[in-house]
Amino acid sequence: MATTPSNLPRDDPSLPSVTCAETTSTCTGSCNDERARSSNIIAQSDGGGNDEPMNDIGKDQKQERPTPIHETCTKAEGQHQPQNPLPQQQQQNKPRRVYRRRRRRNKHSEDPNTIPESISQNVALQLAIQSSLPQDYEFEIMKTVHRIHLSKAKHVALQMPEGLLMYACTIADILKKFSVDGLLETVSILGDVTYGACCIDDLGAKALGADLLIHYGHSCLVPLNATAIPCLYIFVEIRVDVQHLVDCFCETCPVGTRVHVMGTVQFRPAVAAAARLLNERERIATVPQAKPLSPGEVLGCTAPANLGGIDGAEAGDTNANCANSTNCCSGSGDCGEGTETDGGAVADGDTDRMSVPARNVHVMLFIADGRFHLEAAMIANPSLRALRYDPYAKSLTDERYETEKMKSIRQNAIQRAMDPSVKVYGIILGTLGRQGNPAILGHVRSLLRRRGKRCFVLLLSEIFPKKLDMFSKRVDVWVQIACPRLSVDWGHFFTKPVLSVYELNVALGEEKWRDIYPMDFYTVNSGRGSNYHENNRSRQIRNE
Repeated sequence: MATTPSNLPRDDPSLPSVTCAETTSTCTGSCNDERARSSNIIAQSDGGGNDEPMNDIGKDQKQERPTPIHETCTKAEGQHQPQNPLPQQQQQNKPRRVYRRRRRRNKHSEDPNTIPESISQNVALQLAIQSSLPQDYEFEIMKTVHRIHLSKAKHVALQMPEGLLMYACTIADILKKFSVDGLLETVSILGDVTYGACCIDDLGAKALGADLLIHYGHSCLVPLNATAIPCLYIFVEIRVDVQHLVDCFCETCPVGTRVHVMGTVQFRPAVAAAARLLNERERIATVPQAKPLSPGEVLGCTAPANLGGIDGAEAGDTNANCANSTNCCSGSGDCGEGTETDGGAVADGDTDRMSVPARNVHVMLFIADGRFHLEAAMIANPSLRALRYDPYAKSLTDERYETEKMKSIRQNAIQRAMDPSVKVYGIILGTLGRQGNPAILGHVRSLLRRRGKRCFVLLLSEIFPKKLDMFSKRVDVWVQIACPRLSVDWGHFFTKPVLSVYELNVALGEEKWRDIYPMDFYTVNSGRGSNYHENNRSRQIRNE
């Protein structure tokens, strides 16, 4: 609604044809700017009562009280001219008030975190899941169907580790049959080996023309904003008999034992539940975390370190030179106490552990069906006793790792790389998924060139001794940018030394040898050769 100045008659023909106090339909862009400034002027004049002249036109005019200030647009110039602006100094001193308009939510938009009833209450879909897939495995089929619908994906790629590939065709059929409005046309299964979350093959899925990649069995190690196409991670959480796990541990370790509960990402709910029940039974349980991983999650190359601290060291080095596992608790549930190796709580020769007060004993309780991930935790915490619960065999075993022997082998490989006769380095960049980081490659290449070493880059998806033996006459030392566990576990099987980036830094004097071998390849604020170092997170080669 347009308004007119109060000191002019409403029928005065001298009034402008359009007034702009509120309506600015014929004003130019400058009118809008002036109106915004005049709103500040009104706020000051209403409370200030300033009777001084405001401009040249009003010098001879006296005002008994402040009157509302109105703005008009002249016909001739079409520009906005405020009648009584405040002095510029007062305008600058006026604090500016910012108003932000709230974004209205579209009532018809779908929440990506809420599965609609048309999917969650689909009886045919529920029946297909129950009859075709194992009940203890959570494949999150309904969530996946909803995500495909929101993404408008017509072509979906499925990637999963070897142990889950047997369900790939079944999942593909279900997704295609129950896609909303028959949107999904093609489902591709990526059959290359998938060792871990670092092997996510978003580049291969993009080359296939997929609109969405669904990765099963691993956590979000590669950030979603770093993948070539949209990705959905399905952890495939597995249900575990947590009560039996806790009973076995309580029969094995006395009251007051400090236990650090960990496992692979599939058993994340079981880790949290076990820690809660152990605390209720007077075992002091914690769930450690190596960020950015989930609490309690351990990878083959990344694990929480320094668990137990000094107290853990008081319990003695539990990593005796024995590579075998000793059965502590069988699936029958008879978890007896004693020193026998058959179903006993403590292995023969380990009675000295029980002499340590329970309050000083730190123990790792690891939930997994294999040792690979557990070994990372044992390497990072060599002073802690390690117990592994196998949810399939329902057994609790006492695990050992030859830490000192491993470190001796790796130090020997570093010494060979420090020999003055070493001239040529081969740099292996892993191409299996996202294992190889180009930023680390740039660091290694620059480091070798500064030291006057010749080097070349070799791309490999998997590294085998016979493959590298083909270059044995030309290459003196290999540096692999793929998986650090490859050097730790299999480095001694190669003819020439195969170093990790950490070991190369030690060999060239860039880093000191650590008494505890680092397992921090994906830990935030970790070493120069790790993926989450500040210079490596961009995954871009830098000139150093």
